[in-house]
Amino acid sequence: MNGTDSGSENASPRGEYGFVVVSNRLPVDRVIAADGSSSWARSPGGLVTALEPVMRQNEGAWIGWGGQPDLEFEPFDNEGIRVVPVPLSAPDIENYYEGFSNDTLWPLYHDVIAPPSFHREWWESYVEVNQRFAQATAAAAAEGATVWEQDYQLQLVPKMLRELRPDLTIGFFNHIPFPPYGIYSQLPWRAQIIEGLLGADVIGFQRIADAGNFQRAVRRLKGYSTKGTYVEVPLLDNSPGVRVFGPIKRQGSFRTVVARAFPISIDAKSFEDLAREPSVQARAHQIRQELGNPRTLMLGVDRLDYTKGIGHRLKAYGEMLADGLISPEDVTLVQVANPSRERVQAYMALRDEIELTVGRINGDFGTIAHTPISYHHHGYPREEMAALYVAADIMLVTALRDGMNLVAKEYVACRFDEDGVLVLSEFAGASDELKRALLINPHDIDGMKDAILQAISMPKRDRQARMRSLRKRVLENDVARWSTDFLRVLGTYSHHGAAGHTLHEERKTT
Repeated sequence: MNGTDSGSENASPRGEYGFVVVSNRLPVDRVIAADGSSSWARSPGGLVTALEPVMRQNEGAWIGWGGQPDLEFEPFDNEGIRVVPVPLSAPDIENYYEGFSNDTLWPLYHDVIAPPSFHREWWESYVEVNQRFAQATAAAAAEGATVWEQDYQLQLVPKMLRELRPDLTIGFFNHIPFPPYGIYSQLPWRAQIIEGLLGADVIGFQRIADAGNFQRAVRRLKGYSTKGTYVEVPLLDNSPGVRVFGPIKRQGSFRTVVARAFPISIDAKSFEDLAREPSVQARAHQIRQELGNPRTLMLGVDRLDYTKGIGHRLKAYGEMLADGLISPEDVTLVQVANPSRERVQAYMALRDEIELTVGRINGDFGTIAHTPISYHHHGYPREEMAALYVAADIMLVTALRDGMNLVAKEYVACRFDEDGVLVLSEFAGASDELKRALLINPHDIDGMKDAILQAISMPKRDRQARMRSLRKRVLENDVARWSTDFLRVLGTYSHHGAAGHTLHEERKTT
């Protein structure tokens, strides 16, 4: 059967937006003023920055949750983007978000660093909320629109949306790793997730290995053929949403789905411009003074998450102090740990463990004038983060498993002086691109200590050669390049190539 299944024409009402982004959170945050009044401010982040131009050009809408339980409001326009809310109740947040998304999928997809929990009521909530997102998207999208869904909280939406609106072109990007089959197979609802994702025309992953893991799961669980970056999904005569067009022409017995790597990045130029600001430069100098002007300032910036390897980093640093390899007068570590999922038990336990370790190291090795670790359990605005990046001689990224790790790229983008050393875990997606960093296995504590010592003693000429190479990579492969590449591939599946063609043509002319 070719074209759109005529029986599904009345499956869902049509909206007016030619390009729709769907994510768990909206691109705006609700701000409460001192007088109790509320307003909306655009969330900081590269995703919003990358998609804003194409959303404006294609009458874009953004579907998502407002960030607070039972928060209901009418859709509104914000800086050229139509904001369309999907309300979540307190039970939704507990079961769909904190439960299945963050206590089942997150640990499972991060190589079971912490044990995942499998609860049927969480799964049922995940299905119900994904259906709600699919219905909201179907109602907002115009005929033949392009839809780009984001991340692991919404993996069932592609199939649900295709059943509701077979006329749509659907893309999905997974921001976190996709695990090897031996790990993924533990999930009781493993086949349903695969089926959900295969509703998309293009499925993007951070690393080639992640796309390979997904394709292996498809072959094991569904028996579908995979060729290169393509998955052949069989079509049944009664299947809703039958469309057979795209880069490969077929006889109509199956549709092709692209599953490949599209490494995400940052708005590198904006970070460099921020780092060059005189106020940021002055603040970086002030930070070093406040820390006693150490010879070497090391920096760690992470969400407080068990995947980030903060404990491994602290262990290596503590052993170096204990062994006399470094002294607190010469080497200071600043650790920023942004609060994360503080109602999840594993995260509460992690915070206690990290703070106990920091207190022990500072108690054992601190002096009146010098504290080995300056620890901060809160977030900072972009200006302060840029100042920290400029101030730090060494950036420590020791993730045990990470889809990408954009902090590593932010540090590189801010180092317009072409100085500084990035120590980077090989288990972060960024290591595929940033090969001139000092790559480490964070489980190898001795190896991490050796890399830190190498970074401390590295001659300036070597530091600059490495940083020049890293900066070239980050500046060339920025977040605009990422979105352009994804939408260009997705555009080949579109009836008119709308979003992909527009952005691709725009980039060629700039």
